[in-house]
Parts: sequence; C-alpha cells; structure tokens
Amino acid sequence: NNRIAMNEKLTALKPALVWKHFARIADIPRPSYHEEQIRRYVLDTARSLGLECREDEAHNVYVRKPATPGMENREGVILQAHLDMVPQKNNDKVFDFLKDPIEAYIDGEWVTANGTTLGADNGIGAAAILAVLEDDTLVHGPLEALFTATEETGMDGAFGLKKGLLKGDILLNLDSETEGELYVGCAGGLDANITFRYKAEAVPARNFRALQLTVKGLKGGHSGIQIGCQRANANKLLFRFIYAQRRGCDVLLASVDGGGLRNAIPREATAVVLVRAKDAETFAKELKAYEKMVRAEFAGIEDAVSIRCTETAMPAQMIEREVADRLIKAVVACPNGVQKMSMAMPGLVQTSTNLARVVSDGKTVKLQCLLRSSVNTEKVELGDAISAVFELAGAKVELSGSYDGWNPNMASPILRAMTESYEALYGRKPAVTAIHAGLECGIIGSKYPKLDMISFGPTICYPHSPDEKVEIASVGKFYDFLVHTLRNVPVRK
Repeated sequence: NNRIAMNEKLTALKPALVWKHFARIADIPRPSYHEEQIRRYVLDTARSLGLECREDEAHNVYVRKPATPGMENREGVILQAHLDMVPQKNNDKVFDFLKDPIEAYIDGEWVTANGTTLGADNGIGAAAILAVLEDDTLVHGPLEALFTATEETGMDGAFGLKKGLLKGDILLNLDSETEGELYVGCAGGLDANITFRYKAEAVPARNFRALQLTVKGLKGGHSGIQIGCQRANANKLLFRFIYAQRRGCDVLLASVDGGGLRNAIPREATAVVLVRAKDAETFAKELKAYEKMVRAEFAGIEDAVSIRCTETAMPAQMIEREVADRLIKAVVACPNGVQKMSMAMPGLVQTSTNLARVVSDGKTVKLQCLLRSSVNTEKVELGDAISAVFELAGAKVELSGSYDGWNPNMASPILRAMTESYEALYGRKPAVTAIHAGLECGIIGSKYPKLDMISFGPTICYPHSPDEKVEIASVGKFYDFLVHTLRNVPVRK
C-alpha cells in the first residue's frame, strides 16, 4: 500500500516522536468545524500517558503535565497550537477532506502532500506538543497544553476560551512559519460596515452620456501583511478622480462596484457615471492625465495600473444626487492605509485601515473597512474616526468583529531566555519580529493579560495552498529549541 509506505518513511525522520505524531495527524481528517477525530486522538494520547486532560465548551483540548523532579519552582509554560487545517486541493485532484488521509511524502529536503494542503500549519506544532507530553526524558517545569479549535475560519476556540482555565505564566504559540524567528506581537482587528440608503432617481432625459470608469491592474494583497507596501487602493483612486471632476462639470453617479474580500487591498473598482455630452471629451482627457499622475505617484509600486473610461448604455436610474454627493466626499475623506508605525519595533506597521469594498445595489451603497492595530486603544480611535466621517455624510455605521492585538514587549523575560537559548544552540541570535495580522496570542492575551508570550515554529512555505511544504531540518531545529527553552525557563518569582 502506497499510503503505508509514505507514512513509514515519515516516521523514520528525526525527531522521531514529532514525526510519529505528525504522520498520525496527517491520517486524521480535520478541516475547520470537522475536528472531532483529531480531538479524540489528542485526548486518547493524553489518557494513555496518564495525564489530566479535558475538552472545554469551545472544543479546545487542555492537557496538564506535572514538572519533572526539581523543576517545580519554574514558571508554568503553556504550549499552544490549533487542531484544524485549511482544506485546499488542486482542481484535478480527487480528494475528500472529510474522509481521506493526507498523502504526505518526502520530497528532498521537504515534506509535502500529493495535490492537497499538507496541514503542517499547524499539525507540526500539535505534533511537537504531543512529543513533549510523551517524552519522559525531558526536563521541564509545570506544563499545560492548549489545542485550540477552528483557528483558520475565525479563531473560535481562542474566542471561546474561559478565564481561569490556564494556570501558566508563559505561553509558547507554535504556529509561526519561519525557523529562527521569534514573533512578539500581532495586530487586532475591527470591521466597519457602512450603509448609505437612497431612492433611485431617474437619469436626466437628455444632454448626458453614460461612461464606465474602470480602475484595474493594481497589486492588491493581504490587507495586513502587505499594507506597509504602500500599494494603491482601487476604491480611493476611483473616487478621488470623480471628486476632482465635480469642480468643473456635472458628474452623476449611477452605480459603483469596487474591491472584493474584506481582508484584501482592492485591485479593481468600477463605476458608471453620467456627464454632460459637451463635457465628455474633456472628462476623457482629464482621465488620461490622471492615470499618468497616479503612475508617477506610485512609480515602482503600481506600474501596471490602468484607469480608463468607455461609453456605455444609459442606465435607467442613478443614485440620488444628494446621497451620491455625500458618498463621494466621505470616501475621499475616509482614512486608508498605514496610520501609525511601531516605536517598539522599527519597520512594523502598528495601526492601519483598508477601505475594502464599495458597492451599490439600487437601494443602498455598502462599504467595508477592516481596521488593524497591535494597540487596542488606537484601533478604537480609528473606528471612531471612520464612524465620524460616514456619520457626517448621513450613513449608518456598525463596528463589529473586534479582536485584540498583542503589542510587542521587548523587555519580556521569556524573550530574553529564548534569545539566549537559541544563541547557545545555534551560535547566532534569532530574529525578533511581529506581524500586522491576527494571531491567537492577541485573543488569548486579552483573557490572560499577565501571560508572557512568544510565537515560533519551523519553516513552512505556501501554507493554505496545495503547494504547502515543511522543511525537514527546520523541524529538528525548532523541536530542539523548544526542548532547550523548557529546560531553561526562569524560576518563578
């Protein structure tokens, strides 16, 4: 059986316990919301080792392992990973993520999967925790293991975690993807959902032409990780032009459709506008000049930007003038992009917002912004600023989906201890960094504010895609580093 051969090869890799557990995890279907079998595997493993364990109401699994003799006075460590994986496959691959085992195999220096995601995110983290729980030769203080539920589709387990369950002082999140990097911060998030209501108006009977304006060719990207690249926002570019043209001529807005996913920088935006027939030629000429200006402003960043207008059929209706007027002004005034950089960590975006979506449907125009910050109070302030702009313009604003960030603490004791551990093992300092996107640490930290937290992991490339792969050598380095860290945890003050 090809499948058994694949797995036997994995279990021959070092560190043996980590790969043994990873091979078993790969056999267990576990897309988000289908985590019953993987929870059972963790609980059965813990029970077979005689360890205290339980599942909470949010479907997180919790395991406790007492300190080894002489280590009882060390700070308590919580090892944390999530149990679900992202189910993605190539179009030509026949595969059922609810039934079929992942076909993991060794490809040179890497482990990857045949036509699907591998689930090393975060299966390797979970396997490393199970290896620590199983190995009685390790030296460590009081240990807790927290395996969280449904991280990939909304961090449900972290949100549902109760206060008072965890006793430890230090949280090691094993869900980062570059060996040799220690993550010490992440951004929290907040959604702004904005609605303008309008009565559709009849278009003018004569003297107007309908033009379709289109902005495209932008790079887009993840609205947290790529926001610091200063890429253009298609919605902002579209409305900036419409606003500027209103000074010299009548521009009526019939419809708009800009952006896509709430967590992506908008690459494309389109609107149907009406201009007087006598102004149409000037309008087109101004647009050409505008495209040139945008290219100059974003030189080296958005060289493929295209801003065009084409004549289109006259629509039957348009957005009522007064609402369109307020909408245009509000979009131009809406904060967008990087708002503040971190002082604790040069080069890290601290606070940002992305105007992700603007779309009309004949009765409403709906807009979406996703705000991010590692400083929770700044996120609140930015939410207020965006609300104020759109409330002035007569829109209804709803702020929802808030989750906390994790602000870097460069004086963290476990950061110091782990930096020394890494240097002792590998002769160089680890990179200390943070991410302008969400990690479970932010949410867990909001419930346990005294926790000293670090996130680290082996090298995983292309997670969430069928090209996902994990570097074999990095798994060994990551696990040795984890074991060394546990042995050198500070004494409890």
